[in-house]
Amino acid sequence: MRIFSTIRKTAGSLLLLVLSLPLSAQNSPYIRAVDEYVPAPGQFVNSLPELSASDTPETAAAKCTSEIGGKEGIVTLGGYGGYITFHFDHPVVNVQGAYDLYIKGNAHEGSSEPGIVMVSQDENGNGLPDDTWYELSGSADTDSIGRVDYDYTITYTKSDLQDVPWTDSRGNSGVVARNEYHNQEYFPLWLPSPLTFHGTRLPDNGFDRSGKGIYWVQNTFAYGYVDNVADSIGSCFNIGHAVDRHRQSVHLPSIDFVRVYSAVNQQCGWIGETSTEVCRAVDLHPTATLIGPVSASPARLLRIFSLDGRTLQHVRRGVNILQYTDGTIKKIHIK
Repeated sequence: MRIFSTIRKTAGSLLLLVLSLPLSAQNSPYIRAVDEYVPAPGQFVNSLPELSASDTPETAAAKCTSEIGGKEGIVTLGGYGGYITFHFDHPVVNVQGAYDLYIKGNAHEGSSEPGIVMVSQDENGNGLPDDTWYELSGSADTDSIGRVDYDYTITYTKSDLQDVPWTDSRGNSGVVARNEYHNQEYFPLWLPSPLTFHGTRLPDNGFDRSGKGIYWVQNTFAYGYVDNVADSIGSCFNIGHAVDRHRQSVHLPSIDFVRVYSAVNQQCGWIGETSTEVCRAVDLHPTATLIGPVSASPARLLRIFSLDGRTLQHVRRGVNILQYTDGTIKKIHIK
């Protein structure tokens, strides 16, 4: 444990605040372990990774860790609501003005299967992901107003080797349809039925360009979702975008757990259900040292300086000085 201090200018005086965060020169940028794996039904469920009725929630999480912990693999989340929760071997620091996380899916042109990212702090210190969760706001919050459902619930019921029926909180019903390409059970075999999920539902993004059911396209969202675009920048996430359940911004100095869940409920013909996949996750600054006050009310980043006083356009390796609109001054070190 190292102790770091910061200086904040308030009402003409200097206030010294101290923040303690565990820091290790051996911090790994990669996933240490998967804590939870609860997929919704889907055509790749029970196959990516391979799981059976003899598995348990603990062995399912362990198999996901073997697949994407410290390396690149692939885990499917199934249809709407299916999720995976994981952590690193250290808290992920919220570096102001920079992306904090890289989460890779398997998106490619014309195939966006967006997943929402949530983050949590281990507030009770028990090492479990059972504290308050915060969503990282994405582009649909601004460019799809009125089309996003922020209070959506769906329930799936197992029907052995048949289409999986669902009902939702809006009075709708449907199925996760089976197809000729995947013959295994689509309902997660180690989980009980019925299976219910709740969260934010993004607007449908798939359409049949051919008009004949043969050429389905899933349009990308502008930013902020896993498995949405193929490029690296589009797969990066900023903890500074965290919002609470009332969609109000919250300031989180660091986070301990990350969750990704499938955020669209749609069937795209022969392609099947829209299901987010997660291939790997990276802390973009595992050795960053946060020096600054913990504040419940977020302030806007005003300027970034180098140690010699030069204005910077973005944070760089080495020491960066961050100035905020509330007068806060923070120093971060990025190796």
